[in-house]
Amino acid sequence: MRNIDFSSWQSLVATLIGLALVTLIGVGIRLLMMVTIQQRRERMNRQINERLRTLIAAYKALGGSFTGNLTADPMHRRDLHRDSQRVEGEGGAADPIVGSADGSDRARRIRDTVEAALSDIILLGTEEQVRLAARAADELVAGHPIHTHDLVVSLRDFIREALDLAAIPADLSIPAQGPTRPSNSAARKGGEPRSAARQGGAGGVGMGGGMGGGIGPGTADDPSSSDHHK
Repeated sequence: MRNIDFSSWQSLVATLIGLALVTLIGVGIRLLMMVTIQQRRERMNRQINERLRTLIAAYKALGGSFTGNLTADPMHRRDLHRDSQRVEGEGGAADPIVGSADGSDRARRIRDTVEAALSDIILLGTEEQVRLAARAADELVAGHPIHTHDLVVSLRDFIREALDLAAIPADLSIPAQGPTRPSNSAARKGGEPRSAARQGGAGGVGMGGGMGGGIGPGTADDPSSSDHHK
């Protein structure tokens, strides 16, 4: 108030305009800072949400099984076919499960799912998770079956901490976890004979109806039928 000049109305207006400009500039800077901080916070939240969504999907892919074979087999179908031919050439009997198209396709789908999950972890995981994923990828490249339980445990702890969930009790024993097994394609293959049977049944009914229709007119030549009409 001491710097405000009240000697004339011109100086008073100039002083008020100066104060208004300073106030407007200050409010504008504050709004700009708030918008910048809000945008940065929203961007960080989107990144965190996308990272958690990807790592949760990787956790489900790598740790969705508790029983059965808990390893990922890196062998391709051509390798299985070559091994089957080698065993047969040596006079042995090929494994019908491993050598079958359904078994090799199921192993291939598990391997593809595990490889995609490892790639996501290498991109978005923590340092420990990246090291475990890179080690598992090296084992796959070398042609060795891999266990994913250690990587699953690291993902589980990180996700629970990021979601502010309580840690799993230390005295709780959780079975080893392995890659998620895909749905069995044999169920779809088994549906073909059933559909064929349904078609055969429908054809049988049609044939029966045709035979019934053929028998119906023939009853006109039956003496009992002619007597009835008489």
